[in-house]
Amino acid sequence: MDFSGKVAISTGAASGMGLLFAQNFAELGGNVVMCDVNEEVLSEKVAEINANGKGEAIGALCDVRDYAQVCAARDKAVETFGSIDVMANFAGGTAVRMCGVDRGQHPEFPDVPIDVYDWGIDVNLKGPFYFAHAVLKQMREQKNGLILNIGSITGAEGDGYGMDYPVSKAGLMYGLTKSLAQFGRKHGIRCVCVSPGPVLTRPEMANMATPLGRAAEPQEIIDLILFIASDKGQFINGENIMIDGGRIAMARS
Repeated sequence: MDFSGKVAISTGAASGMGLLFAQNFAELGGNVVMCDVNEEVLSEKVAEINANGKGEAIGALCDVRDYAQVCAARDKAVETFGSIDVMANFAGGTAVRMCGVDRGQHPEFPDVPIDVYDWGIDVNLKGPFYFAHAVLKQMREQKNGLILNIGSITGAEGDGYGMDYPVSKAGLMYGLTKSLAQFGRKHGIRCVCVSPGPVLTRPEMANMATPLGRAAEPQEIIDLILFIASDKGQFINGENIMIDGGRIAMARS
């Protein structure tokens, strides 16, 4: 695959799959705007990509919950590279984990402070919504572009405790992805959601059952995303693609 001359924005890009996507996209010749709230680590990762001498990377300090910061990241992308070809919404996480909720102190859903769930919905759903709204102004002018949402098997399975996560991911997988594809049809813009099952971004993911008997390597998820973004994936649109080792097909007790 060759992304020479293409420009991608990746959120959550200082770590995890947001970083891995940025590294792969640049390795294949593309330019990438890496957005994250961790300025120090972000700067390190941008420098590492630029040291490879292929695609160029720039950093944009950005809290996806803040629409003004989202628009600033978009503007930085356009001012630096002139276009936005791919918007990859990786930033996210289960709020009860990310916010360090003590389950002994807050044993059930109604016991968890509502501001924890606010954080999860803001990051996991409103963040991609904000970025879509912001970058579509540029993509509409270009008459092309791809918005990539990252869903989750949890969006289909649910979670009786960390409810912000399945609620947000289901919104991405179905409502937002299909709606953006409908909007984009007259402007040459696609929207696709990729929804992983267990991925070895955290060791405990290995304990989630799949018919294949393992969790995915992060690169397996990124390879699918790169295919969708490439010239070979141009007919994929408005779809939620589950990449879960068959977990969604498992019999449940």
